[in-house]
Amino acid sequence: MAVGCGFALLNLKFPLGRKFINLSYDVPFNRMPIRPPKDAIIVYLDDASHKDLGQSYSETWDRSLHAKLLERLTADHSKAVVFDIVFSDPGRDPQADEKLAQAIKANGSVVLAADYTPAASGMEAKALTLPYEPFKEAALDHWGIPQFEESQDLVVREHYHGPKDEETPSLTWKAAELIGAAITKNEPRFKERWVNYYGPPGILPSVSFFQAIAPDGVPSGYFSNKVVFVGAHVLTYKSGERKDEFRSPYTSWESLQRFMPGVEVHTTIFLNLLHGDWLRRFSPAAELAVIVVFGIIFGYGLTQLRPWMATLAALIGALLFTLIVFLLFWREHVWFPWLIVVAAQVPVVLLWSILFNSVQLYVQNKLYEQSLALYLSPKLVKKFSGDKELLKPGAKKEMLTVLFSDIAGFTTIAEGMDSDELARNMNSYFQTAVSQCIHHTDGTIVKYIGDAIFAFWNAPDLQNDHQIRACEAALRFRDQPLQTMNGQPLVTRIGLHTGVANVGNFGSSDRVDYTALGENINLASRMEGLNKYLGTEVLITRETQEGIGDRLITRPLGKFQLKGFEKVVEVFELIARPNQAEGSRPWRESFAEAAHHFQKQNFDAAEAGFRRTLELKPNDGPSKFYLAKIAELRSHPLPDGWAGEIELKEK
Repeated sequence: MAVGCGFALLNLKFPLGRKFINLSYDVPFNRMPIRPPKDAIIVYLDDASHKDLGQSYSETWDRSLHAKLLERLTADHSKAVVFDIVFSDPGRDPQADEKLAQAIKANGSVVLAADYTPAASGMEAKALTLPYEPFKEAALDHWGIPQFEESQDLVVREHYHGPKDEETPSLTWKAAELIGAAITKNEPRFKERWVNYYGPPGILPSVSFFQAIAPDGVPSGYFSNKVVFVGAHVLTYKSGERKDEFRSPYTSWESLQRFMPGVEVHTTIFLNLLHGDWLRRFSPAAELAVIVVFGIIFGYGLTQLRPWMATLAALIGALLFTLIVFLLFWREHVWFPWLIVVAAQVPVVLLWSILFNSVQLYVQNKLYEQSLALYLSPKLVKKFSGDKELLKPGAKKEMLTVLFSDIAGFTTIAEGMDSDELARNMNSYFQTAVSQCIHHTDGTIVKYIGDAIFAFWNAPDLQNDHQIRACEAALRFRDQPLQTMNGQPLVTRIGLHTGVANVGNFGSSDRVDYTALGENINLASRMEGLNKYLGTEVLITRETQEGIGDRLITRPLGKFQLKGFEKVVEVFELIARPNQAEGSRPWRESFAEAAHHFQKQNFDAAEAGFRRTLELKPNDGPSKFYLAKIAELRSHPLPDGWAGEIELKEK
């Protein structure tokens, strides 16, 4: 009990607990219903606008464009316009500056941004750069500073409305003040407030700058009675410079949208002020009281129960406590560092309560997990740690889609490299291949063979779409940014085949490997090797192609008699996803027609067709292969019953 309370108090008071405190704020957002207000609209200076309007990323925008936007907003009777852009100096075009000043004055409800730099240690004064005087006068001195006080993890959690010792308002406070928000009249500016995010990045209404000013962009009245925030949101940016973006509680969990534009954070804080729905936090005394009380309850109660009952009680107690905290968060807009109780006190006290009763079982289970980790991936360890049969040799037949990859010309590339440098490069290569491609599609890595990777899908977990998953992994492999090693590009060749194989643990009772064996495994490996002859990157067999149907774009490359295999293998090249079909359609159709003539022994027409394909797609490997094969076949008699299959005498 004392250990649990002490640990919790330590986490609350010192930096060790900062992570728990931040997550206590972040996590409830990701379970909260999303109902964004509609009072504000964001106009983004985004990549599309840069391109459409011809504006450079490294220079200020043509201010006549901002004037044009203001004219549109004035015509639409927007409630106010807030620029998260600092216009501190004269522009390159005095006429554009004059237009913007006139547009600001005509609108009458514009808030401009001032550049503010707080005094650092040793500095005598703060730096405040006001908007360019003509703009400032036109805006009737409506300006504010756009700075935030983000945490070390770049999440903006607290409202910041300017330095407490100065009459320097924040951009959001000034905007709220301009439209007459009640809070600016009834409450002090420096009261502690916490940002109440309304959803993940992009949830607030927004429109691209170029659409906002285009005659056919958004309908008339679109901005009517709205507060419009104008700011940047670009994916492209100069190397080494940080964009005006921050993490939010949602971006901590949403990997696809990791950052929120600064102007969207401003808009969120403004809406908090407008609706009075910012978050509040308990006082330090109240937080300490709650932590101590729950530490005593859990500390005494759990130690009185048997291990399984203590675990159940701890889980129920933690869930109930979490539910109460979440309800306070969602309904009352109050947050509390609840993870100190749930993730610190409860586990520590639970561990203490079961230590003497279950230490032997705990040690046995840990030893078993360590044994599994010798040959299973972390995913399989987690899934099968309760299955004591996994250490025993044995296998069963499963339908798999198998992938083999290999780096083209690896031996030559790696020749003469320092071993440490080679190891670093290969670790980077494998990390990308596994995390971004194979594990991303829930594939199972069996082993690394030099620079090659052996993986499969549909085992140990059954996957009805295993062919699609494997092909998607191959496409992701191919579409990764090109890596280099020893000054040369790393080109990965991939072969895929679907068939039945023996899957399981092969070895002795002391040492086993989870792998797959059988003819179909060897065939997948041969598909990878066939790329070298055809000048391709991703080859699949008919069996795999039948599993993907028309969900991905492929082209048939013909029938091949591979060395060591009796049956003829029908081979396809994996081209692209359906939305990329049109770009490759002409040369695919040309190749298909030429291949048809080849199979009909009409070599003249086939040769013409393959040359036409090369005109459409220079350096097309399969076309070059068939042209060479036609020259060879013309000098040798064809066997009876020949149907276009190609015999390869080497692996």
